[in-house]
Amino acid sequence: MRRLAPYASDPARSRGRLHPEPGGETRGPRDAFQRDRDRIIHSIPFRRLRHKTQVFIAPDGDHFRVRLTHSLEVAQIGRTVARALGLNEDLTEALCLAHDIGHPPFGHAGEDALQAAMAEAGGFDHNANTIRQLTLMETPYPRFAGLNLSWETLEGLAKHNGPVARVPWALAEADAAFPLDLTTWPSLEAQVAAIADDIAYDNHDIDDGLRAGLITLDDILTVPFVAESWEAVRRRYPDIEEARLYPELIREQIGRMVSDLLDETRRRVAEAAPRSADDVRTAGRALCGFSEGMADQERELKTFLYAEVYRSSPILAIQDASKAVLSRLFAAYRDDPSLMPVEWTAPTDDKVQCLRRICDFVAGMTDRYAISRHEELIGPVELPEGF
Repeated sequence: MRRLAPYASDPARSRGRLHPEPGGETRGPRDAFQRDRDRIIHSIPFRRLRHKTQVFIAPDGDHFRVRLTHSLEVAQIGRTVARALGLNEDLTEALCLAHDIGHPPFGHAGEDALQAAMAEAGGFDHNANTIRQLTLMETPYPRFAGLNLSWETLEGLAKHNGPVARVPWALAEADAAFPLDLTTWPSLEAQVAAIADDIAYDNHDIDDGLRAGLITLDDILTVPFVAESWEAVRRRYPDIEEARLYPELIREQIGRMVSDLLDETRRRVAEAAPRSADDVRTAGRALCGFSEGMADQERELKTFLYAEVYRSSPILAIQDASKAVLSRLFAAYRDDPSLMPVEWTAPTDDKVQCLRRICDFVAGMTDRYAISRHEELIGPVELPEGF
């Protein structure tokens, strides 16, 4: 067995699960974090990610990323980093695979629609909804709701972006049932998962943007970090046509980001000298991250992607159209909750609880299911072609 660093999360020292599970129900030679990962992979919310938007909504092209393929790419990067740092790979993988489970249909456009629709009921936050999905909405076990994940996995999902200053209602409910120490930093495994997410989408959104024709190579070469990476690729392959080298550019950039992340994280860990996972939580700052120089370059890349891809005219047009689909669908269920499947329609006089139940149902939809329900209940859906 591979030796873990002293500051890694150790499944033998886990804070446990909300609901005790007798040892006789443990299937196979797996530790707590391995079982968490497997429960996530086998869950319905995880399967639904294959039909949920990453950038392109209900994409016509089979080669664009969706939430599922994005999550797999994040997990690949996360495991690589965790292994190099002596961290727990299984916990890191579980966090990477589950981090986007709370996203509604149509990506951030869907989140905006639900945030507006839920104004009277506490709003909507996809990170908090991830916790809600995994602790309450998914019910594969006979004795309790949720997947009954370990404390470390829930903690990492709740605060992988750092301490939570403003706690959304869904997260507050979960925290009240199983306190997650929301004001401290998370484990290094959770910090790795957060940066692996950035590395994955920074680079695969370039790939998808080029494939979709939203940006050209000349456009992206205006970003200094990309230009430097491209020069390195061209030096290695001077006689290969440019289009064949796009994947190599993405690999070059991921490699540079990962190498910088490892060097900087090792430097911070050496400086802080944590002797346990709890020392990481009380370090007072993130111990995993890019160097100052790489952080600046990564921000420049994000600025480009927001301007040229995420806020491009074709993407904004379909986001507006899909946001309207979800808004109208939510309104239809609000006006007549009996339109939802019978298991979602238990009578209640509590308006907030009614709205939250509708939100749970709508947020769990895939893009294509939301479109089909809209067409059935309201009318045809016309989305711009191509994305």
